[in-house]
Amino acid sequence: MGLMDKVKAQANQLAQKTQEAAQEGKARLDQAQANRRGDALLRQLGALVFAERTGRGTADSQAKIDELISTISAHERENGLNLSQPTVPQPGSPAESGGSSGSGGSYPADSGPAGTSQDTPGGFQTGQSFFPPPEDTEGSQG
Repeated sequence: MGLMDKVKAQANQLAQKTQEAAQEGKARLDQAQANRRGDALLRQLGALVFAERTGRGTADSQAKIDELISTISAHERENGLNLSQPTVPQPGSPAESGGSSGSGGSYPADSGPAGTSQDTPGGFQTGQSFFPPPEDTEGSQG
């Protein structure tokens, strides 16, 4: 086997691996987009149900809820949904307690002392929620 044959064989292998990697990347991208779509649909459903249950629904809230349930069911059949693990830790779950008392719950842990380069204007660190942590009602009287 000549040198050119070896180079051609290696080039073919490289091209095949590149194509496989591109297909895998596209599959992951498609799955991520499907997950985002599913999350958006579930959030819309949650907002409508919340509004309905708290007396702030509109005349067509129930029809919108039914439509979203149908859309979510179709999305689940086509793409699957992972409803077994909630994205927000439930009260009393190990993720919320953080293993230490008084940690405040499911908010991202500080990544360093205040004033570091990761702080953004307004005191929020990158990746944190814009909602303030819940008030400590367990007896901190200060």
